[in-house]
Amino acid sequence: MTKRDLIDQVSRKAHLTKRAAEEAVEVFLAEIGRITFRVISMKGKTVKIPNTDTMVTIKTHRSPRFTPGKTLKRQVIR
Repeated sequence: MTKRDLIDQVSRKAHLTKRAAEEAVEVFLAEIGRITFRVISMKGKTVKIPNTDTMVTIKTHRSPRFTPGKTLKRQVIR
């Protein structure tokens, strides 16, 4: 599902204009991103590719990390 599809569905199901639905989806996604994701710095390292035994160097980079909430953790454990 694309963001446009989500906006269309929110617009229909909540009886909102497209503009209001778009704003609601944008705010929702921004808050989810702010609350559940964080950025960590990964140090560069050399790793071996198992299939070919070739050594490859990975540069220092930033990576997103997801922090699940209690409800999601409970659903996954079941």
